Amino acid sequence: MKWFARRQPADIWDEPIQGPIGDIDAAERIRNICEAARAGAEAVGGSAQADKRERERFERAARVAMEIAMKIADDLMRDDAVRRIVDLCVKANDIKTAQILFRAIQAGWIREAVQHDYPALAQ
Repeated sequence: MKWFARRQPADIWDEPIQGPIGDIDAAERIRNICEAARAGAEAVGGSAQADKRERERFERAARVAMEIAMKIADDLMRDDAVRRIVDLCVKANDIKTAQILFRAIQAGWIREAVQHDYPALAQ
């Protein structure tokens, strides 16, 4: 009976974007993506034998968040969004991506905050 079969809920980053979105909506969407992917990122970063599905979910969430962040015109909003993605990458132990994103942050005070939280990224 397929009527009672449960479907897995779609991840927020897999939902299509309806029309163009502004900077505020894009920043909010990135914030929601990072919050939703946090548990999976921690699971991926916490074990060497991470579930393949969890790793794919994290990578897909980070990729979608980065694509949205590239479209944000306001520098401070974009830097804050990138900071959230850096936090997500560090939780998943994806240091290489986190370092690349760290270098993309332009606002000095946001760079300093990220550097304070994750000193290894500045190397």
